[in-house]
Amino acid sequence: MAVTTRTRVTVPLRFPDGYSTSAEVFTFTGLADGREHLALGLGDWRTALTGPDGPLVRPHSECLTGDVFGSTRCDCGPQLREAAERISVAGGFLLYLRQEGRGIGLYAKLDAYALQDTGLDTYEANLALGHGEDERDYTVAAQMLRVLGADRIRLLSNNPDKADQLAALGIEVSDRIRTGVHLSAANQRYLAAKRDHTHHLLDLAGAA
Repeated sequence: MAVTTRTRVTVPLRFPDGYSTSAEVFTFTGLADGREHLALGLGDWRTALTGPDGPLVRPHSECLTGDVFGSTRCDCGPQLREAAERISVAGGFLLYLRQEGRGIGLYAKLDAYALQDTGLDTYEANLALGHGEDERDYTVAAQMLRVLGADRIRLLSNNPDKADQLAALGIEVSDRIRTGVHLSAANQRYLAAKRDHTHHLLDLAGAA
């Protein structure tokens, strides 16, 4: 089945700190995994599509605990908030991907939290549960971007795997732009594991 957009609707957004913006939210049919992923067009995304470097894009994996409940065990909520503002300024897309817990699901993520409390890091905990370290697949992100006309993008991410997967899927990454480092006492070990194990571009010393 060919991937197409099915609905586009304008949604006003407001974050807990008071920042507000507006998004054109796209839904899709025919995505590879059949899940309900969203693309949020922010700022002047139409003009950004025609620019030489492409729109600013962040593929953001759903994190109920961080995005909705404000958990500080991860940096997902602050990254989502940051991305909304930066993309609104630059013009581009926030892809909200339904792959909780690096693709293992919400309950398994909370099981992994329990293992982390015994001393395992975030990747070791996933493996101990019989999952891969990171089961996320960005095929649907590439599908959505192509339908939206974004074959060339500036990627807002600290994660090299996102750039590598998107490039392998035919999306040209013209630039990789780091997000801020959202360090807290509760997520320091988590961020260090991302930096040391999967080479996320994180300067924790500079954020201390």
